Amino acid sequence: MTSVHKSVLLKETIDGLNLVNGATVIDATFGGGGHSLEICKKYKNIKIIGFDQDKSALERAKNKFTDIDSEIILINKNFSELKKSLNQINVKEVDGIIFDLGLSSDQLENSGRGFSFAKDEPLLMTMKENPKESDLTAEDIVNTWEEKNLADIIYGYGEERFSRRIAKAIVEARKKDKIKTTFELVEIIRNSVPGVYRNGRLHFATKTFQAIRIAVNDELGVLQSGLEDALDILKKKGRISVISFHSLEDRIVKKFFKLKQKEEKIKLINKKPITASNEELSLNNRSRSAKLRIIEKI
Repeated sequence: MTSVHKSVLLKETIDGLNLVNGATVIDATFGGGGHSLEICKKYKNIKIIGFDQDKSALERAKNKFTDIDSEIILINKNFSELKKSLNQINVKEVDGIIFDLGLSSDQLENSGRGFSFAKDEPLLMTMKENPKESDLTAEDIVNTWEEKNLADIIYGYGEERFSRRIAKAIVEARKKDKIKTTFELVEIIRNSVPGVYRNGRLHFATKTFQAIRIAVNDELGVLQSGLEDALDILKKKGRISVISFHSLEDRIVKKFFKLKQKEEKIKLINKKPITASNEELSLNNRSRSAKLRIIEKI
């Protein structure tokens, strides 16, 4: 299956890294490989180290690099394991690092793991292609977590104003039968929010699905530790580009960069986040919420 994912802010992200020929670059969220492929086309003798815990994403993307004269190392792990993985392949430092956060179009369209409320799939929502029995899933969360905990994550991670209603409805529904599929969860959410909300511009299940996915994958905790590791393995004058898609991610990135700037470890390349041009917005709807922040190590 080929990748349908379109990388957002492609030119801005790569130009912001200020690379040269022979650079070593970590693509911490390899996905469809779009940013990495563009880097290989633009520069010579590039070494790309791509991380993704979704093995199918790596399989889909690697075919794009068959005619590329660069070294490509693909690692089937989450970027929380950056430092450990680099030690294993004897890489001490790198010139640039890209984080393209959130969910790819491929995961929404093709994973079969319940990321999309528009498809009837098992309630997994894990980035791992083949989760172990011990791995947390969305099914575990909706069927076993207490009502208060459900309400807290739906409000905290999804910024959903009807979080308490939705959590209460989930608990009531699971008393009758286990919640196993995305469409079952969508129906529960539909019946627990006001009619005007059901017909709003944003799909009524968007924020709840986002919140549960973030909880399943510990996305915010992993982001914090991933940024710490990334700065450690970055060369002086090396740069990090981070693309985020919702306010919680962007807040973590902004706060981390501000702290490191205060500690005089980095300088901000752009003080305000870079957003998509009108041209990109017309071609790729996903880019509307993208924010790019770039720093340089000093």
